[in-house]
Amino acid sequence: MKKDVLKKIAVIAGNVLLYAFIALCLFGVLLTVTAKKDADGTATIFGRQLRIVKTASMEASESTDVSDFDIKSIRTGAMIFVEVVPEDDATAWYDSLNEGDVLTFKYVYGKQETITHRITKKTPKDGGFVFELTGDNKDGEMGALTQTIDTTLADSPNYIVGKVVGQSYALGRFVSALQSPIGLVCIVIIPALAIIAFEVIRIVGVIGPSKKKQSEIEELRKRVAELEAKEIEQTGDAAN
Repeated sequence: MKKDVLKKIAVIAGNVLLYAFIALCLFGVLLTVTAKKDADGTATIFGRQLRIVKTASMEASESTDVSDFDIKSIRTGAMIFVEVVPEDDATAWYDSLNEGDVLTFKYVYGKQETITHRITKKTPKDGGFVFELTGDNKDGEMGALTQTIDTTLADSPNYIVGKVVGQSYALGRFVSALQSPIGLVCIVIIPALAIIAFEVIRIVGVIGPSKKKQSEIEELRKRVAELEAKEIEQTGDAAN
């Protein structure tokens, strides 16, 4: 009895892990496809931009204390979830930002780049704000630089994309792996083939014994029919 319960638990746990893996793969593929359709290479899911951090400017550094902030230092390769600046009430949204918040923004260094840094200073100006931003990793080249964004300049190439509201290093690495041919084969195709093979084996294992039992039942029915026919025949002979 105990073995049967453990077997059922193992089967349920296996199915849960299988469905979770399938869901994760589908999510990763969706992100990859969505990102390729966007000119900026950015996927947007549930109203949040999903971006992968490419540099070390926001990695942990002894020179920056982030213990009091919601968003801690961000490792290279991590996926960040960005709440985009609303089009209808941007000024109120800017007003809600505080020093220590992490922003993703466009900034020109020779060419326009996408940068994710922390607000180090916020100054009101003519109904808008001037934000100074710096990376956590002061030892890195980008972290040592300070960017200034003036929200009152409507046509400036330097502007805020949104606020980072979450991050996941594991998801970032997973999606990055999916975006490479080798990673796609190792993470999706090979496990998918293994799952298909396992299911085929399990189906065969169920059908095989079932067919054997059906054959045994048919054989038993045949023998019963023969015995009944023989008994009827013997009864008829005795009556004569």
